[in-house]
Amino acid sequence: MADTGRRISPEPASGPGSRSDSPGTGIEGPTGSTGVRTVRRALPFPPVDKHMRRTARLGRRSLPGRRSEATLTDRLTDRPDHALVGVVRMPATAIGPVRSIVRRVIGACLALAVTVLLVYMDRDGYSDTDGTPLSVLDALYYATVSLSTTGYGDIAPVSASARLANVLVITPLRVLFLIVLVGTTLEVLTERSRQALKIQRWRSRVRDHVVVIGYGTKGRSAVTALLGEGAEAGNIVVVDPDPTALEVASSLGLVTVNGSGTRSDVLRVAGIPRARAVVVAPPRDDTAVLVTLTARELAPKAQIVAAVREAENVHLLRQSGADSVVISSETSGRLLGIATSTPSVVEMFEDLLSPDLGLAIAEREVERTEVGGSPRHLSDIVLGLVRDGQLYRVDAPEADAIEEGDRLLYVKKVATA
Repeated sequence: MADTGRRISPEPASGPGSRSDSPGTGIEGPTGSTGVRTVRRALPFPPVDKHMRRTARLGRRSLPGRRSEATLTDRLTDRPDHALVGVVRMPATAIGPVRSIVRRVIGACLALAVTVLLVYMDRDGYSDTDGTPLSVLDALYYATVSLSTTGYGDIAPVSASARLANVLVITPLRVLFLIVLVGTTLEVLTERSRQALKIQRWRSRVRDHVVVIGYGTKGRSAVTALLGEGAEAGNIVVVDPDPTALEVASSLGLVTVNGSGTRSDVLRVAGIPRARAVVVAPPRDDTAVLVTLTARELAPKAQIVAAVREAENVHLLRQSGADSVVISSETSGRLLGIATSTPSVVEMFEDLLSPDLGLAIAEREVERTEVGGSPRHLSDIVLGLVRDGQLYRVDAPEADAIEEGDRLLYVKKVATA
């Protein structure tokens, strides 16, 4: 998914007396004394919470004479677990096709070789139609037609030992040979059943996981940071409509859900009502607002972190229910500007934001021995203090004395290999 942003703002009026086709962009006023109608600006759209919640629930409006999108596609939450195979993908250890074929061929050849050896060792117990003793070629021929269940009957076991070997050894080998030959078909069928069973177990057990909506550049970086902080790959769910992006996520051992993050049924399948945190990283700001509204409605207690490209749209994400909003374009622009004069500062930021480098920003609870003291006098390099959900810089008056229940933001050392 390409990270291309879009500013959420009203379209300008085309001129005096014009009326916008979009609701809420302009209101035509009464005719003045000069005979010219005046146009006064209104809100770009109704209050964001009501408008966007209505959009999240109803989707787009149906055109006259056309069925709505909700009636054209069934809801994922109405499907049984086995019908979600292909939508939800559980991580699995992949075996290459060449390796799989080679293993089957080796197994078939091994079964054939054992059968030839058994028949040839007991060749006196078999009779041919011409009455001649069995050669190695005859043993191979008999083993082939027996394992393939062809059985022409020109060579048959006549002694008790030969018949016993057919019952106890050759017959099981025949079954094994057939299983190897039709292994591809069986594997396809069993793989679908295994996926359905995995999905059923996962949906019944998933708790306190992280849902990443959008697996573009921002989504991939968020997953990398989560894995660097010690999160388990199987505890991260990626929601994206792009199959190629989901293939990449699945190769890392992540659970993937194919669908749009703006649909509530897709988010329910991803287990968002029981999620610990939600990362909203779609490529567009307007999509991020809609996704955040839907996620907050389904998961009132989850920590929602959203990315936005334009700073003007931050308040919309806040109103939609995001706990934290990251401005991606402005942050990158500031770093680019800083790098022109002080490139070392940018390198230090990269060090702090990369989990596999020497330094990292972390958060921890205060210890009992630290209560009452100043955070500036601790051995750790403290950057800020969190009290009752409010962040204070280390030089703020509220952060002069540490209180019980506070949390410290500090710079920690990361052990590098």
